[in-house]
Amino acid sequence: MVLERGEVANSWRRERWDSLRLLTPNWQSRLPGYRYEGADPDGFMTMTDVIAFVSRFAVVAAAPVRTHTTVTSVRQTGEGYDVTTDKGDLRCRTVVLASGACNLANVPSLRQDVPTSVECLSALDYRNPGQLPEGGVLIVGASATGVQLADEIHRSGREVTLSVGEHVRLPRTYRDRDVLWWMDASGIWNQRYDEIDDLTRARRLPSPQLVGTPERTALDLNALTAAGVEIVGRLAAVRDGRALFSGGLRNQVALADLKMARLLDTFDDWARRHTRDADVGPPGRFEPTRLPASSRLDLDLRSGEIRSIIWATGFRPDYSWLDVPVVDRKGQLRHDGGVVDAPGLYAIGLPVLRRRKSTFIHGAEDDARDLIDHLACYLANTSARRSAATSGYASERQSS
Repeated sequence: MVLERGEVANSWRRERWDSLRLLTPNWQSRLPGYRYEGADPDGFMTMTDVIAFVSRFAVVAAAPVRTHTTVTSVRQTGEGYDVTTDKGDLRCRTVVLASGACNLANVPSLRQDVPTSVECLSALDYRNPGQLPEGGVLIVGASATGVQLADEIHRSGREVTLSVGEHVRLPRTYRDRDVLWWMDASGIWNQRYDEIDDLTRARRLPSPQLVGTPERTALDLNALTAAGVEIVGRLAAVRDGRALFSGGLRNQVALADLKMARLLDTFDDWARRHTRDADVGPPGRFEPTRLPASSRLDLDLRSGEIRSIIWATGFRPDYSWLDVPVVDRKGQLRHDGGVVDAPGLYAIGLPVLRRRKSTFIHGAEDDARDLIDHLACYLANTSARRSAATSGYASERQSS
């Protein structure tokens, strides 16, 4: 039984901005026994395309989905779990938590210090530039969401200031191939969670600065600066109506440039070792991130220059309905590759769950197969123990 609080593909229908496209090319859109079969494998799905793709998969897979069913509680019992919903209660031996890691906007507490004259939205609230008040926009966060919104809102005619903290810079294409082709071909996407040295950090990495457009253009800080977006450092505080930015912007961009260069070195090394140099373009490197000689360190939010702030500061999971003690003090689920720290409880769709590709559509199948193997063994073992216990009880009754 699959429980869905809204419609199939609900988060794609209700929690995305209008112009969003997938970051992954269409050829990477695949699920068990189902994949993109259209005429543009190197293109990028729009939200309408994604909704149709996922909805069609539910039909093809004959998934037993109960839509418009909100789970309000999951509690552990002696035989498994009691699941309470607004459409009645269920009892089951195993539960898979497939609610993902992007249920709530991760807005920092300093948001409460922003003057009330400035309208604040999270990335979950934003739909298009037309909903914003006239005037300048401050976007906090420069991962995939932040850079895409900065570009779109600036194109609408507004002045945009982008606050940049830690980020992952990637080119859209490298050596005539999409950068995600390189991630797939070189095996980086398939790196397992138990092979990663600092798994906690890997799971917290920001999404890369990418955009999926028909032109396959790059969207890094250089592209935004050239377009006229103002780049400032990480938002450190809001005090007396002023936004205060960190002075470490140069260090942040230098680190992102260095990590990108190392990743491209990895691609080049793979191409050499697998004699693929003739199949792709020549190696190359990209211009370092350009910054002005100085960037401003504060911004008066009461002056009227900034009329709205968009918090593109990431997301976090919502386990408020999970009445099982498996969530740590930071709100993260305790699990080992999706096997949660409670018998018969599993998770899927979390960052680097079992592989680096776990949160992407094409990463679901391998993770699901691993977890289902574990789940099937768990059910078989509990059934065997139950049968043995019942048999022992019957023998005892018979002998007495």
